[in-house]
Amino acid sequence: MSELLKNVDARTKLAGTNKLEILMFVLGKDLRTGRREIFGINVFKVREVMRVPAITRAPEMPEAVEGMVSLRGALVPVIDLAKYTGIEVESKPEIMIVTEYNGHTQGFLVEAVDTILRLDWSSMKVPPEMLNAQMGGLVTAVTELADGRLVMMMDVEKVLAETGHVGMDDMAFKAVQPLGVSNRTIFYADDSSIARNQIQRTLDAMQVKGIAAVNGRQAWQELQKMADYADAAHIPMKDMVQLILTDVEMPEMDGYMLTRKIKEDRRFAEIPVLMHSSLSSSSNQQLGKAVGVDEYVSKFEAQKLAQTLKRLLM
Repeated sequence: MSELLKNVDARTKLAGTNKLEILMFVLGKDLRTGRREIFGINVFKVREVMRVPAITRAPEMPEAVEGMVSLRGALVPVIDLAKYTGIEVESKPEIMIVTEYNGHTQGFLVEAVDTILRLDWSSMKVPPEMLNAQMGGLVTAVTELADGRLVMMMDVEKVLAETGHVGMDDMAFKAVQPLGVSNRTIFYADDSSIARNQIQRTLDAMQVKGIAAVNGRQAWQELQKMADYADAAHIPMKDMVQLILTDVEMPEMDGYMLTRKIKEDRRFAEIPVLMHSSLSSSSNQQLGKAVGVDEYVSKFEAQKLAQTLKRLLM
């Protein structure tokens, strides 16, 4: 399994090419359907893959949280993804995927890992409504393999928010102050419903208008329509949108490619782009800057997001 993740750091060169690599895994044979559904997670967020170590159960944890493990002296929460998704499986998980989001480390229990798949974000499609309803909004993107199998990208931010490991409570938003300036509009793109909700709550607290898109391609299409309207009305685009905020990981077009397109279009020349992502390492921030991002803020930090927005909007 160490070979499976060998040279992960070298994959940072994919940024700005609208490509990604995902680690494919299965949770087990679903006793209800008889299938082993395939899920995926961005390799950027995977730190290691290992056999399940000894887990210490802690009191008052959500049902899907198995407990804690000690990894190199740090206590790491462990989430059983089959339990979380409600998939009934016939055997206990044998593998733990160690991931990092916004500087938080956690383990995900799965039956097995498959392989690393390199593909273009354009091949990752928004999940159909039926699948979205069936999976409870847990899937942010899907792609079909050459053999006809479906791979579902899991909304890990939703998993972490609902198991109490990442997210913001009401107090985080109450601490956000109004901007104090009227007529400010932010256009934001994120494929996670949890993230979009928290962005909008931050904007509401700041008394700033928000326009949302669910992925980079939709964002680019909407921004182009707005820019065309501005051209026809002979007004600068800056009068319609004062800031663009984007996630990194999104189906059809990622945040790096979206930023590159924005920065190459002179009509958006005076509009800053803020990257808002759970890929919070310094290397990912450098990748954002390489495609023209003006600022970079980690997700689920309402106060920091509000402070950065204020600096860019005033």
